[in-house]
Amino acid sequence: MDYEINKDTLAIMPTSEEECKVLESDNEYDVSMPTLSVIERSCEYFGSTYEGRYIGTKNISGITHKSPIIIEDTNKIIFFPTTSPNRSDCIWVSLNNILTYEKGSKKGTSRIVFKNGNILELNISIGSLNNQIMRSSRLKYLLEERQEKFK
Repeated sequence: MDYEINKDTLAIMPTSEEECKVLESDNEYDVSMPTLSVIERSCEYFGSTYEGRYIGTKNISGITHKSPIIIEDTNKIIFFPTTSPNRSDCIWVSLNNILTYEKGSKKGTSRIVFKNGNILELNISIGSLNNQIMRSSRLKYLLEERQEKFK
């Protein structure tokens, strides 16, 4: 199954090196692609490349590693990775669908509560998660500032 990210996509999680699970607000899909391939394909679906979006993030915000990616700029669909995007265990999370986040139940873990009530436990520290959310939020803010100039 092929998949393009949309406003209802919550997260993309690897299940193996060549497959992933996509969580949406009301659905789950098993996709026969690595997580990064879903990100790349979605960027292309919305008229850019992953590399172009990566360079755009770098130029807008100065972020150069574990970069959040603007999948689609009109609706400000932004995803961020939990680790290096090149790692097979990297999970991509939708900034727009996060309601809140907190420390996880085990040391070194964190928990995201999405707007629809779904909960995602992550094997990253609350500090790392907070950093990724703050960097993604900064990117979103800077994008909105630029878009405002053209209204």
